[in-house]
Amino acid sequence: METLRIITEEHQNLWRIAITVDLVADELEAGGKVDPAFFNSVFDYIEQFVDRVHHPKEDDFLFRVLRQRSAAAAEILDRLQAEHRSGPGHLEALRQALAASATGASGNRDFAAALRAYTQGLKAHIRCEEKDVMPLARQVLSADDWAGIDRAFLDNDDPVFGGRAKAEFRELFHRIAALAPESVGLGAHSAGELRPGSQPVGEVLLKVAGMESCYGRIKALKGIDLEVRRGETVALVGSNGAGKTTFLRTLSGVQPMSAGSLHFAGEDISRLRSDMRMRRGICQSPEGRQVFGPLSIEDNLRLGAYTQPKGHVEEDMEKIFAMFPILKEKRRLPAGTLSGGQQQMLAIGRALMGRPKLLLLDEPSMGLAPLLVQEVFNVVRALKEQGMTIILAEQNAFAALAIADRGYVLETGSVTLSGSGQELISNEQVRAAYLGM
Repeated sequence: METLRIITEEHQNLWRIAITVDLVADELEAGGKVDPAFFNSVFDYIEQFVDRVHHPKEDDFLFRVLRQRSAAAAEILDRLQAEHRSGPGHLEALRQALAASATGASGNRDFAAALRAYTQGLKAHIRCEEKDVMPLARQVLSADDWAGIDRAFLDNDDPVFGGRAKAEFRELFHRIAALAPESVGLGAHSAGELRPGSQPVGEVLLKVAGMESCYGRIKALKGIDLEVRRGETVALVGSNGAGKTTFLRTLSGVQPMSAGSLHFAGEDISRLRSDMRMRRGICQSPEGRQVFGPLSIEDNLRLGAYTQPKGHVEEDMEKIFAMFPILKEKRRLPAGTLSGGQQQMLAIGRALMGRPKLLLLDEPSMGLAPLLVQEVFNVVRALKEQGMTIILAEQNAFAALAIADRGYVLETGSVTLSGSGQELISNEQVRAAYLGM
């Protein structure tokens, strides 16, 4: 039933966009200005993703087979597919309402009302699919039915919804997050790029054996064994206090290791200082951002590159600015003036300035607006596809495991489960404890 997982992830993205549009509609009614670039980025995403890919996949594969297996499905599917067909017309009406509002031909309140009517319909559509269609599909479709449907949904070579299309949709979402008002997004005036690319997973880069670490008499890590291969994304999931942050701090050398061994790129670095570990390529984006508030954004980025040759710094900074244009727009402002989402992008950018061989991301989505939560994971996925090796510590277990090659579940300083990301998502113990399912 991989199909239902894919559809649910797509629904989550759409729901985040709907919530964002509703919040911006509130701002318009309160006297805010209409930003055509932001709204056009939203409409482009819906047109190219929802109408070109999401709806046709459902109609051609899942809904078609469901009609064959259940007479009870017809009434629901007739209504949903009628909404699929009417989608482009509703979107065109929104584009016209945007143009009228932007030129002053109509008021912002009229445009805000049109936006709310659209998002209400979108949410109702998603609820129906999640609460009515999916349970029925689980009940009546056979294993052979699911095998055929899943094969179509997972076809990475398909030009319409294969790997390239998914990268394209991440770019479209990236535009929305970049251009959304600062209250709900990054608040930039231009959109950045998430560069595509793919690198194979290689040999073991990091090997941790029997790692222990203590806070006074309290043993926070209790014999952690873990390995990460070059090019992998490995997720650490667990509740608050499970030891995720302590583990990352011990890897980077900020927290002392009281027992065990740590090998990186074939070298025993167990006794190396934190600065020497960074010079070898272990760079961390810490929990809570921890940007240097009084310093400018540009100086924060330069500090991330203090171990690098000076000739690399400007080139690398431009790469960060290309990904997050808002940082370039505000490059001379104190980092403490940035919003939480902007500071998170700065923290990731600062870590990338060290040209990491291993990137440690500690709770990067914590405290962010829904739109930016998904944007963080899109950034992680883009870095993964560029071949970067990543350890991602997250309380948002579903999102982390969904993009991870492998995952480890931590409980009170010990690894209790490990496996591929999808294996852990499917594990009943993990679903009950961390996914709320």
